Amino acid sequence: MAILGERDAYFWSTNRGAELDLLLLRQGQRYGFEFKCTDAPSMTRSIHVALEDFQLKKTYVIYPGKERYALHSQVEALPLTAVPALRI
Repeated sequence: MAILGERDAYFWSTNRGAELDLLLLRQGQRYGFEFKCTDAPSMTRSIHVALEDFQLKKTYVIYPGKERYALHSQVEALPLTAVPALRI
């Protein structure tokens, strides 16, 4: 993800099926990213597991829609078009 840099970027998965498409480490904080093709993304078991396992500061669910909205206190649905303006 050139916008946010290439360092400290990981894919994460467990043998029980939980996964996170992108885990970024920035200035001592952890941020999660999930990429969905749906117009109405929602919380998944994987996101819940990642929030707990990594103590993520914030997780973004990137999707093709137009609205930015909260899915959880630490999880936000973010339109793909808003990614270039994202500052973490």
